[in-house]
Amino acid sequence: MAKNTSIYLRVGEGKDLPAKDITGSSDPYCLVKIDNEVVARTATVWKTLDPFWGEEYTLHLPSGFHNLSLYVYDEDTLSVDDIIGKVSLDKELLDNNPRAGIEKWFKLHKVNRDSEVQGEVHINLTLVEENKHYTFRCQVIEARDLAAKDKTGTSDPFAKVTYNGTNKSTQTIRRTRFPRWYETFDFEIMGPLKDAVIHLTVWDWDRLGNNDYMGRIELHPADLVPNRTYDEWLRLKPRQIEEDSDGPDLGSLRLKVRCSEERILPSQYYQPLIDLLVESVSQAQPEGPTPLNMLEEVMTLDKMEVATTLVKIFLGQGMVLPFLDVLITQEVKRANTNTLFRGNTLATKSVDQFMKVIGMPYLHETLGPVIDKIFNERKLLELDPDKFDHLRRRLSVKALSPNQMLEQSTATLTAYLVSIINCILMSVDRCPPIMRLAFKQLRKRVEDRFPDSEHEDIKYLCISGFLFLRFFAPAILSPKLFSLREQHADKYVSRTLTLLAKAIQSIGNLGAQLGKEQYMQPLYPVIMDSAIRIRDFLDRLIDIDEEEAQHDLDYLKVPPGEVQQRSVFHHTMTIKEGYLRKRRGEDIAVITPFTFKKRYFWLSNETLSYAKEPEIEVRSTIQIPRVCAVETVDCNAFQRPYMMQVIYKDSEGNHKTLYMQAKDVNDMHQWLSAIRKTCVSNTHMLDTFHPGAYRGSRWTCCLQTAKSARGCSKTHSACTLGDWRDPLDPDAETQTIYSQLLLGRDVLRSKYLESSDLGNAAADAMNKPGNRTVNGDAKDFNTVDQSGLKKSQSFHDSRMAAAATLLDVIGDLERAHQAFERREKERQRESFPDS
Repeated sequence: MAKNTSIYLRVGEGKDLPAKDITGSSDPYCLVKIDNEVVARTATVWKTLDPFWGEEYTLHLPSGFHNLSLYVYDEDTLSVDDIIGKVSLDKELLDNNPRAGIEKWFKLHKVNRDSEVQGEVHINLTLVEENKHYTFRCQVIEARDLAAKDKTGTSDPFAKVTYNGTNKSTQTIRRTRFPRWYETFDFEIMGPLKDAVIHLTVWDWDRLGNNDYMGRIELHPADLVPNRTYDEWLRLKPRQIEEDSDGPDLGSLRLKVRCSEERILPSQYYQPLIDLLVESVSQAQPEGPTPLNMLEEVMTLDKMEVATTLVKIFLGQGMVLPFLDVLITQEVKRANTNTLFRGNTLATKSVDQFMKVIGMPYLHETLGPVIDKIFNERKLLELDPDKFDHLRRRLSVKALSPNQMLEQSTATLTAYLVSIINCILMSVDRCPPIMRLAFKQLRKRVEDRFPDSEHEDIKYLCISGFLFLRFFAPAILSPKLFSLREQHADKYVSRTLTLLAKAIQSIGNLGAQLGKEQYMQPLYPVIMDSAIRIRDFLDRLIDIDEEEAQHDLDYLKVPPGEVQQRSVFHHTMTIKEGYLRKRRGEDIAVITPFTFKKRYFWLSNETLSYAKEPEIEVRSTIQIPRVCAVETVDCNAFQRPYMMQVIYKDSEGNHKTLYMQAKDVNDMHQWLSAIRKTCVSNTHMLDTFHPGAYRGSRWTCCLQTAKSARGCSKTHSACTLGDWRDPLDPDAETQTIYSQLLLGRDVLRSKYLESSDLGNAAADAMNKPGNRTVNGDAKDFNTVDQSGLKKSQSFHDSRMAAAATLLDVIGDLERAHQAFERREKERQRESFPDS
């Protein structure tokens, strides 16, 4: 059994930040830290005290966390960045708002060095009892992942144990965040045992000035069973510091944060719920409730999140096409031509998320080159005459008249739009077969519902409405949200993208809604021409046999008895690529600027390979099944930032290490996350690693001299950033659906079981002897005939049976969770309580 912890974070905007530059402004950006380790960085917003970021992150942390912090900095080109303030959110605060999360303005506070604490201490504790006299014995063994307090990226830590005014200290271990002490201290307990408190603090020794505080642990001997030894890793905690309400105002951040933590049971416990969901699709009835219908009625999460979860569940079952078909059929039946797929229903959201889960590589390959060109050229373009005056303040267009600006903008936008349309029209063969087949069955359902010739356009609009309006257009408008770019567009590029997205929407509507914004008129000719051309594109897109998509379906389907995480994409597909600097770990005794070579890397679910240039076909390759760990590297190991390492086994079974340097912290974590996701099925992953390098006959991290020494830090193989590369995880996904059904259980019971008693009562009344004729038939009460009554009774019975079965499954899962929770509490009682 495992726990699945996820954090959703939206860094919205800041206001009233202090000026850090001599110009009276600042260049702010945010660092996101989990337990004092950087996991993400926002873009820098230049020359403003009220920045807008609008950046979103999803963090998967299976091992849990304790604190989420955001630090606001002012970027300086020629000196060290100035820190403005921070917002700190403990896990307990987020746990109090598990469903909706927290969305509000948070006041920035001054950063206090004593609050910058991380790491754990390994100790042995024994309460020795002799003749009712107690001696507390504490062996301080080692520590790991301590905060770096020195400019070199290391510390000089020592531990101090204090009781009743008596201090005992370990030796100082120089230049390491992973000290090993192995020192034992005894304290004779004076007074009542229940009042005894032992304080263990860790400090960074400084030759000049005061020692730096690194964290504390509070120990209570009364919690220990006498004469029993406890071997524990305990987390260091910061000092209790009161916020200075009289200090300067540092401004505020608007954040949205939601933390979800689920206990994931073994796979066999979820199979009955998966079976019910599959039956909802494979044995769907035209009328009557199904578990899918019931879920839609009671879900409290955002529909997009539920839709994504369902799409992944049915992908893993090889039944995503029947799942979408059932939802689409229900949607088509209750809609007309004006409302078809216009609402945010479970059907529309499921198709949206299906495209994102399956079609992101297709989107990147189709739109990526044009989007990159727009960002690189960064041209000032505008079609709205009301905005010309503001634009002409820029030196590059200051000499142009309004007509010249309009002509130049029209020509450039037309060229961009034609490039986008041509890329789309030529992309039929690149579109995933399973996606094409989904559109084919979508069109068939719409044609069956609206067969008249007057509805000829609807068979194209039903597909283009999803593909153009909900996929291509949003990706053009916000490339970062679709991972097409690493940063948001500036205001000039953003305006270009907005105009192009509007044009793509008009094309997706087959040019039917032109005229809403008159300033778009210069693009009407290319829009109308493209609207005609995409009809042929859509006809070719759905010209596919089911056999062509079967390979994708077979690859995604989880074999019986082998429910495990797996990638959505074929093992040969490139899921990330780009330049990194690399160095192999065989010989790194001497470090020079030339020891790291710039190479182009490709990552698939099968290999991590690299070559000097993208065009070179001869590549060095690491097989993904041989990877044992994917981790960061301390800056002091090579005196380089943004370092990471891939530990793998060679053909002889020996561990090898490839060191890589990314261009920034976001690029590093994106590579770490992407490679880790390809390794989800690897069975020989390491549980420890060395965050340093082996140089000068010792490890730079823990100072151990044996090259084969066990790693000094825990691995983070399952800690990833949420994005389109997330693998299928049937257990976690089914747990999400169970949680939603559990929250709505009372509603389901009331609606489908208690209300059905009314239908049973009516049937009993009709069957009473006084209400029947001589022939035994029911009397005509001018309401329903006997056949209608039987149909109604059958309907009520089916409602009750479906609901009762689902509620039984929910109850079984609830009892399983309770049993595992009891076992977990029993294990916790047997271990030392981390106070």
